[in-house]
Amino acid sequence: MTSAKPVPGQAPDVTAATGGRKNPRPESLLNSPSMGSFIRAQRQLSAMSLRQLAALSNVSNAYLSQIERGLHQPSLKVVRSIAEALNISTEYLLSQSGVLETPDPSEQTGAETAILADPVLTDEEKEVVLGVYRSLRQRHAR
Repeated sequence: MTSAKPVPGQAPDVTAATGGRKNPRPESLLNSPSMGSFIRAQRQLSAMSLRQLAALSNVSNAYLSQIERGLHQPSLKVVRSIAEALNISTEYLLSQSGVLETPDPSEQTGAETAILADPVLTDEEKEVVLGVYRSLRQRHAR
């Protein structure tokens, strides 16, 4: 088996490292360095130490550090816990780190506007309802 030598000025072939795929798997999006960078920036804006955020989010210091450096892929449960500790919505954390597309407000449906305006639902409940609603709309748009 011969391996190709890198050519100066040419991007390396990464398909071997990704099992022949040029595009990463969707689940690797939660492992993006931008998510970790965004979490670190929000933590610093909140004047929290890594240990304080770890304690508030019930995540170990070492694991949180690895997430911030883009070395580990957090589960959605961990992302929710970190978002709650940072006092931001999970949807905001995911959208600002490039994992979740934020819909254009001009394309917002009446149902979405009503859900967001509902004074009874918490922000987390609104996120859940909007997530289900949008996924059903996407299914029917195909």
